[in-house]
Amino acid sequence: MREHAEMIANLNPEIPLIADADTGYGGPNMVARTVAAYHRSGVSALHIEDQIQTKRCGHLDGKEIVDLETFRSRITAASQARDRIGSDIIIIARTDALQVSGFDDAARRLKAAVECGADVAFLEGITSKEEGRKICEIMRPTPVLLNMVEHGATPTMTPQEAEEMGFRIIILPFATIAPAYYAIKDVLVRLKKTGLTGLQAEFTPKKLFGTVGLKDAQAVDAAAGGKMLSKV
Repeated sequence: MREHAEMIANLNPEIPLIADADTGYGGPNMVARTVAAYHRSGVSALHIEDQIQTKRCGHLDGKEIVDLETFRSRITAASQARDRIGSDIIIIARTDALQVSGFDDAARRLKAAVECGADVAFLEGITSKEEGRKICEIMRPTPVLLNMVEHGATPTMTPQEAEEMGFRIIILPFATIAPAYYAIKDVLVRLKKTGLTGLQAEFTPKKLFGTVGLKDAQAVDAAAGGKMLSKV
């Protein structure tokens, strides 16, 4: 998780990255280590949740959560670690309690997490717009994050609708995964059937390298007196 986050964060350090830190990967020491590692990797914000260690996707059934004190210790460890290393990384507290113990307990957990140092509240798996409005109102002035997983437990909402409800951050985990899945599957099926990928003619090797920073690499090379990239 840290390696993937570091790779993504450093594609363009000017764009802040929110990264999932699951449960923090252990007790207080491991949570603290996770915060420090994510900070060094260039991550701007991370969310830590209250599921048990052997967790599952928040939009699947059968989730189990830890007790409130364990969740508090995770957030406290994250906040204290941030202070020790002088980091400005944002701590997002996520609770999966809604499907396990109900809305009131979920709100209570988020309130407790903010008391322990969390900057943002994240109620996973909201099932209605009414729940969204209610948690934003209860948590105000703490910003609340919406996890917009299409076709999961949460009704589909646009960023504009979410903002009107009171959310201040929205993440869309399927926004690139789903299109990539269908595009890759289609081209591989076509290759199997026809022996050809059918890729667009303009997608050349040079275009690919241009997409991942060829011009910047050429500029660095030329500025240092190099000539290896002058003609590519």
